Amino acid sequence: MSKFSAQVSLLFIVVALVCAFVPVFSVDEGEVKTVWDTCLVKITPKCALNIIAVVFGNGTLSDLCCSDLVKEGKLCHDTLIKYIADRPNLIAHETEYLKKRDEVWNHCVSISKTL
Repeated sequence: MSKFSAQVSLLFIVVALVCAFVPVFSVDEGEVKTVWDTCLVKITPKCALNIIAVVFGNGTLSDLCCSDLVKEGKLCHDTLIKYIADRPNLIAHETEYLKKRDEVWNHCVSISKTL
């Protein structure tokens, strides 16, 4: 499990650096800056990593992270996951990741209604 956590952490760091310094792929520079400035500041790094681990691996998501995700908003969640899923090494499974993204969102919305 430690190896998987390290890989997810490394993936998040790489994506953050790419978002900050090389915004040239499928999301234009203005959108990356907007996402960075408005979305990533709304959620804790731990929850962001947990969400990435759930969508791109076999992670688990706490109710608190679900609450943070819902506060972050669907547009932010969709954009960030799509940006990661568009990476060349992940693009082959993009549909699967986007389906999982939607499942996570729906789960978190239902959890946040009960909190």
